[in-house]
Amino acid sequence: MSTNNSYDPYNSFRKYSDMWEKQINDFIFQWSNNNETVRMANRGAAANSFYLDALKKNQEALSSVLNLPTKNDLANIASLTIQTEEKIESLEEQIWGLQDSLKSQSQDIESVVEVSKEIIKLTKLLKTELLKTKKELAVSKNLQSELQEIRLELNKINNLKDEIEILKGHVVGDKQKEPILTASDSIK
Repeated sequence: MSTNNSYDPYNSFRKYSDMWEKQINDFIFQWSNNNETVRMANRGAAANSFYLDALKKNQEALSSVLNLPTKNDLANIASLTIQTEEKIESLEEQIWGLQDSLKSQSQDIESVVEVSKEIIKLTKLLKTELLKTKKELAVSKNLQSELQEIRLELNKINNLKDEIEILKGHVVGDKQKEPILTASDSIK
């Protein structure tokens, strides 16, 4: 048969600790509730703070002579280190921002370079087309001048043709009017 009341060593320890805590709290309350005790603790704290200040001054004087760092020096170094780390972090963030802007600018520059390459290609094509056009223009001017010469020659030929026609008309008309020569006319 087993019983529900088994031995628990922690249970008895907890009871004793609760009892001691209550007795100590009562003792501290009675001791701190006493005005004389409070005054004496106040005087002791004042004397203790005076000796601590004197000890601190002596330590700083000795540290400065021996060139050793004090707690204040270490605290200053720690605060400077923290400030430096914060500044470094802000600089890193600025550098990252600059890198991002440089990347975007380099992409913009690359696109501008691509566009400029296309413009250069088009400019070269336009130059070659311009040269071809100039050559064709020169050829067309030569052809135009030759055509002008041909027109002048055609006009001359047409004028000559008209003159020949007129002369033919005169020659035909003269043949009809031409008298018959007789022997008597030929002696004269």
